[in-house]
Amino acid sequence: MRYLTAGESHGPQLTAIIEGIPAGLTLTTAMIDEDLKRRQEVYGRGGRMKIEKDRVQIVSGVRHGITLGSPITVVIENKDFENNKELMSVEPTPGYAPPTKTVPRAGHADLSGAIKYNHKDLQNVLERASARETAIRTAIGAVCKQILEQVDIKVTSDIIQVGNVTNKEDFNQAIDEAKASGDSLGGKVKVTATGMAVGIGSYVHYDRKIDAKLAHDVMSVQLVKGIQIGEDQTFVGSTTHDQITYSEDKGFHRLTNHSGGIEGGMTTGMSVVIQADIKPIPTLYTPLDSVDMLTKNPSPSMVERSDTCGVPAVAVVLEAVVATTLTQEILKQFTSDTMKQLIDQVNQYREYTRTF
Repeated sequence: MRYLTAGESHGPQLTAIIEGIPAGLTLTTAMIDEDLKRRQEVYGRGGRMKIEKDRVQIVSGVRHGITLGSPITVVIENKDFENNKELMSVEPTPGYAPPTKTVPRAGHADLSGAIKYNHKDLQNVLERASARETAIRTAIGAVCKQILEQVDIKVTSDIIQVGNVTNKEDFNQAIDEAKASGDSLGGKVKVTATGMAVGIGSYVHYDRKIDAKLAHDVMSVQLVKGIQIGEDQTFVGSTTHDQITYSEDKGFHRLTNHSGGIEGGMTTGMSVVIQADIKPIPTLYTPLDSVDMLTKNPSPSMVERSDTCGVPAVAVVLEAVVATTLTQEILKQFTSDTMKQLIDQVNQYREYTRTF
């Protein structure tokens, strides 16, 4: 399974083409919209979420709610495009001079992107670098979750830290205080996949290790600055490694799960657990110092409409990204032209590992 996404933050739409989804999967827009709503309506979002009403359109690859095995195209309309038609026009617009943004933000792709692609207007960078792109990746993950559900795998997320606060009851207050001071907050998110079979991934080559693939995909999400597989690491072997036992009903299994369900590039059969560090959003309403790209003079960073804290939204996005990665690895390992083939093969494999 592979996919591509396209679209700018204030352009007409976000689009994804997903290839390799098995035929015979029940899939409706409502199944995808549920996760889009979760991403959009969490605490800490900014003014744009009062404009957008993220709903997906499925425009290929599905007929009467069942996947066909052909590429699936999903689209999310950007309602804010109505307010930016001239700014984001594909065709030349005689008589219209778009405002030029020339003061990059610390912590953003603005400056490096402008230098790389020789852009003199930072609008050209921020449109695609924006975390708005994660809406369409959430939609892709929602499709993948439907596959995982059919093979008894569930992916969930949890927020474990916002700023310096670890008490969940105080998260919203911390966000409110940061907003009042013109600041932004990062934090830490945990994603857990339960029901994983043993041996997904491989130890035989670097690019087949499932933890390496997860690390790559999680780190590709805007705002993510670090990833850890597992939790409660003590850095002492006797209290870090998961001891192995055997029973007739479960077969081989671990007594603990400090490794986060992955050893040697393969799943162990325990829950896959990932923690990610989320940096604060680069737009601060009390701007940091910067330099104007054209004049080279000191200037406060530009201010774009933005959220105060991206952590709650990123939790939903990472849930989708992890679901996507696990789905890709499962579809790679098992025959999957149809859902029936996939389910039968996974069930047979689970029985093989249980009785090994």
